[in-house]
Parts: sequence; C-alpha cells; structure tokens
Amino acid sequence: MQRAAAGDHRAYELLVIKYQRRIERLIGRLVRDTDLVPDIAQETFIRAWRALPQFRGEAQFYTWLYRIAINTAKRTLLGFKRDPLVSESALRPESRDDETYGLEDELISESTPETELAAREVAAAVSAAMEELSEDLREAITLREVDGLSYEEIAEAMGCPIGTVRSRIYRAREAISTKIRPLLSHQSGKRW
Repeated sequence: MQRAAAGDHRAYELLVIKYQRRIERLIGRLVRDTDLVPDIAQETFIRAWRALPQFRGEAQFYTWLYRIAINTAKRTLLGFKRDPLVSESALRPESRDDETYGLEDELISESTPETELAAREVAAAVSAAMEELSEDLREAITLREVDGLSYEEIAEAMGCPIGTVRSRIYRAREAISTKIRPLLSHQSGKRW
C-alpha cells in the first residue's frame, strides 16, 4: 500500500488484482445492468489511483476503496437516472473460481432433491428480502454478512455512528428473517 501511494504502478496493480473481484461483486449488488459492472469497477480503481496521495491510512485500504466504489456506482447510476437495486444475477456465483461458489451446498446437511429445492427457495426469499431493503440497510447488512467487515469498519465506510450501523444491521436481519421464517417453519426438523 505504501509503495502504491508513493507512485509504484506495479504495487498498485497488485492491489487491483487483490480487490478487483470483491469490488465487482459489491458493484454487482448495487446495479441491475451487469454490463456496467466492469466499467464502474475500472472507474473505481482509476479514481482510487488518483486519490491515493490523499489516503492517510486512517482506514483500511479496502474500506476506503469500498467507499470510492459505492460513490462511483451511485454517480454512474444517477447519470443514467437508474435506481440502485440488487441484481439477482449478481447474487449467484458465475463460476467455480468465485470464492462464494458452492455456498448453498455448505448450508445443507443432507443433500436430497427436497433439501436442495428448499435451499433454493430460502436463497430466493433472502434475495427478494434484500431487494426490498432500503439502500442503507442493504449496504450495512452486505458489508457485515458478505464482506465480513467489523462494525467499526462499516461505520467508517458508511460515514455514520456505530450505533446507527448496529441498528441498520438489526433491522435488516429482522426484515430478512420475517421473509424466510415461513419457509423454515415448513422444514420439519431440518437443520438450516
């Protein structure tokens, strides 16, 4: 990071390689048009490169880059006068190279056609519930549950107090839970 901030192009290339897929997945959750994702990601990394001299190291690099990606996506969507919504295709893994590939299989204790169908129904219900969340709630829960950021990092990335982050995550979890609870209650004795 320090080498990149000092102008080392090769060091910055390594940072791009390290974070590119995470940033593209993040952007994919914000925009419907998957064709825009690579362009917005590229613009994010260009803006980050230009702003690198102002990076003071007070936040983690990914948190800082995350904020740039969010702002770039919002700016792009406003330019197209589109609403930022979760794309269903962005929530599905596209290839076995994706580190989230096979996540549904990890949630299933016994693989039968019934449990696989139930898992797909629950995943669809979670996706639908995510789409219905406000942007602030969706962003907070995604940072916590998908990206694994701490409450402090989320507060910094979202520019709000930690109490607000906790509240948003709680409300998002409750909204999602309300949507999937009926599906889970029909799974007699199955462990999810």
